Amino acid sequence: MKLVLFQRDDCHLCDLALEVLATAQVPEPESVFIDGDEALEERYGIRVPVLRADDGRELDWPFDVERVRRWLQG
Repeated sequence: MKLVLFQRDDCHLCDLALEVLATAQVPEPESVFIDGDEALEERYGIRVPVLRADDGRELDWPFDVERVRRWLQG
């Protein structure tokens, strides 16, 4: 499963999300920074960090290790 983490530059919550994903032993997601992209800003602006799977499912912050694991199971 391919994962994308939508985030912002200098985002403390995004750093925390990456730590949670590492602790959950999730393969490193592709990082997409929304700064400067109008469409992404509109969609994710107040929601970041957001984890997105290649099947279109999204997991908004806040999440912990257990929530990530359950979400990954579908």
